[in-house]
Amino acid sequence: MRGAASLAYLLARTSDTLADTAAAPPEMRRECLEHFYHALTETGNSPRWPLAMIRAVDDPREKLLLESQDLLFAWFGGLSAGEAQLVREVVGIIIGGQRLDLDRFARADGAQPVRLPDDAALEDYTWRVAGCVGAFWTKLGLLTMEDRFSQTPANVLLDWGISYGKGLQLVNILRDLPADLAAGRCYLPVADAHDTRALLEEHGRWEKRAREWIASGMDYAATLASRRLRAATALPAMLARETLERMHGATWAELQSRVKVPRSRVYLALVRALAGGL
Repeated sequence: MRGAASLAYLLARTSDTLADTAAAPPEMRRECLEHFYHALTETGNSPRWPLAMIRAVDDPREKLLLESQDLLFAWFGGLSAGEAQLVREVVGIIIGGQRLDLDRFARADGAQPVRLPDDAALEDYTWRVAGCVGAFWTKLGLLTMEDRFSQTPANVLLDWGISYGKGLQLVNILRDLPADLAAGRCYLPVADAHDTRALLEEHGRWEKRAREWIASGMDYAATLASRRLRAATALPAMLARETLERMHGATWAELQSRVKVPRSRVYLALVRALAGGL
């Protein structure tokens, strides 16, 4: 699984860089995402970015990533047809979610935040940016490893994988709520994005949903035949579960300080995952 999964990650990080580089105008970012999507899903040719886009990227690692598309697309061209289709599918869905975000929040700011209208919009967003990754991971595992991946029926694994991906993204949304709000983005469907009490109530409601989705991830990991794969799949769920515990009942001021799992707890979770203590 490693090759296609690694490439999909790097391509998704490329689209993240294009979408999130605030120093570039939204119109330029959207045009670059469109060009990237077209290159990935139609031509297969390495994209070329405007010099202004490259210059707008501050992080040298992200700049290097944008400048390394020839290597990534050469790698992409060497995948099997089945693997290439899965990579094309998942990154295409992610880019679609990023384009939607750019359109939705193009004129948002901290004084006038834009909120998602309802529960369905939030669930759709979590599918587009992370639930699809759970589907990709499942399809890729079954394609490349077949029955050495899991003995659980594919439809059950797919449902769990999608829920797991959505849960991981939802944990990020809940953790980053104050920071996103300061930037003008409110992913929780509240009537008034300035109403802290309503935000905390919604936070608690979606925290319950996140717990359910993360539990699906633990169920998913437990079915995997490979110990290394089981550990790699379970670790994000273990960290997400601890993050939810630390956020539970938090005040607005505590959320503003951004809940974070200490490095020592990350190492402990890794040891437990490798030892099979899910």
